[in-house]
Amino acid sequence: MDNHSSLTIKGIGAAPGIAIGKAYLLERGRIPVPRYRLLGDEAVADECRRFEEAVAKAESDLEAIKKSIRSEFREHARLLEVQQMIMRDPSIYDESLRYIQKERSNAELAVIKSLRKARDLFSGLNDENARSRIADVNAAGDRVIRILAGQSHASMEEIRERVIIIAHDLSPADAIQLQVGRTLGVVTEIGGSTSHTSIVARSLNIPAVVAAENAAHLISMGDILIVDGGTGTIIVSPSESDLSFYYERQEELEAYVKQITRHAHLPAETRDGHRVGAEANIEVLEEIVAAKDNGAEAIGLYRTEFFFMNRLAFPDEEALYRDYRDLSELMAPCPVTIRTLDLGAEKLTSWFPRLEETNPALGLRSIRLCLHYKELFKNQLRAILRASAIAGNIRLMLPLVSGIGEIFQTKLILKEVQTELSRKRIPFDQNMPFGVMIELPSAVAVADLLAPEVDFFSIGTNDLIQYTIGIDRSNEHVAYLYEPLHPGVLRFIKQAVDAGHEAGIPVALCGEMAGEPMYVPILLGLKIDSFSMNPLSLPRVKNLIRRSSMKECCRFAGKVLRMRTAQEVNRSLRKMVMRKFPEEFRVFEPNYDRNAAVPARHSLETQE
Repeated sequence: MDNHSSLTIKGIGAAPGIAIGKAYLLERGRIPVPRYRLLGDEAVADECRRFEEAVAKAESDLEAIKKSIRSEFREHARLLEVQQMIMRDPSIYDESLRYIQKERSNAELAVIKSLRKARDLFSGLNDENARSRIADVNAAGDRVIRILAGQSHASMEEIRERVIIIAHDLSPADAIQLQVGRTLGVVTEIGGSTSHTSIVARSLNIPAVVAAENAAHLISMGDILIVDGGTGTIIVSPSESDLSFYYERQEELEAYVKQITRHAHLPAETRDGHRVGAEANIEVLEEIVAAKDNGAEAIGLYRTEFFFMNRLAFPDEEALYRDYRDLSELMAPCPVTIRTLDLGAEKLTSWFPRLEETNPALGLRSIRLCLHYKELFKNQLRAILRASAIAGNIRLMLPLVSGIGEIFQTKLILKEVQTELSRKRIPFDQNMPFGVMIELPSAVAVADLLAPEVDFFSIGTNDLIQYTIGIDRSNEHVAYLYEPLHPGVLRFIKQAVDAGHEAGIPVALCGEMAGEPMYVPILLGLKIDSFSMNPLSLPRVKNLIRRSSMKECCRFAGKVLRMRTAQEVNRSLRKMVMRKFPEEFRVFEPNYDRNAAVPARHSLETQE
């Protein structure tokens, strides 16, 4: 009998894989911040200079790190540029100087106050991408405050053995300095699937768990850990049986992933000859390598928000053009779908007119924002059109369309931009495909009216689920209601697919559902034409598609659409996949061997 006391911590699986090893706490420690009032104008002037010098030193330190990045990760340098810009943002830089000059606060305290205001702005936003910017703000501020306080910034270079890194958070500078040879896994207390830590860990194939609350306090330096980056599970001081079980799973998982990844370049075609698209969702260009390595046939969703959220001024058309051009060239001849700006006005406040909105999530955002601020929209459309001439592989997609009026308005603006480019003899793809995301119940209701006006649909299930069920999945009190297999959601997907196919256009699915292998039988049966997902999910999803029968999936989907509850759908789906794909559970379900009955439900919903 194993009389051993271990501790299990739950977080979000950010990069799949299992890591077993010693914990290394990346402790920056609390910075002792003095609080004093400045006496006299000369003291205020000196303090302003001290602050300005600290910001300049922080910028030069980051510049040195950028130059030291190994060549294959040069794209990550843009993440450091974000930090450099944050400290020069008027809402932080000017605000800190104002606290020093007007309130006569010392520089450290002034920076803390301005950072607090910036964090409050982002934390109140109902969007994971926006909330992940808090990490940038924290990292930039921490670096400047440490310089002011005369403390050194702990470096990844100090790690001398293979360890699992534990931290409250990893800044972009930390993340891009991760050393594959010495980093078994990563655990952070905060973050999300789009945080810098998650993106870099996935690109380096390092198992990672984020949002593991209090992990840095519950874990001590040198503790033996098991980190499951697929399910988001961390076991501290595991028992012998835990270690034996996870070593076996680690070996089995690595062999299984290696095997299916070897075949990831094969087409996503069912046993009875039905072919579907297998595409990748990406946010930054460095993810293209992972997309290609994992068998992506196209980029089904390129999120363009990065350039708009991290600029001190109106985004430069040339910068946007270069980004879209590089995307097109790197993926040519494969198609790339560029989604226009999918942000709310409240997230552009550093360089945009501030709007007071009671509920920004239901306010001026996405296509509504672009149609309201036409010059902003034209700026992006010009860049996309110019890039479309490079390889002719760009597709344009509008987010959060609620009705046909937004399509008509966009086409008018697009025509204006095309005429302007033609007048200047600037080439563009005259036949660039134009599509919309189906994310709102109203879009589903009028899908038959939208379909004849566009070249393709892409169903964004992340928002469609939230708006259909009327819940915020980030709200801990109602998150349990976030159910992809809700009969209402499945019927909406079918309705959108049917409307698209009646009009003769393809229908993709680009939400998190597309990357969940266990949903393959239902989504195939609903006749989705292409699946677009996180690059690392591609091998598993393609593997299950190739081993499925389209005829059987259609029959199963028809049965599922008659079910009344998500629980009923879940039970039926689990029985089917356990019967058809038993090795998926054996490898990816932590309770498979220990509980001969049905494995734990949570892993069905885990996103890798």
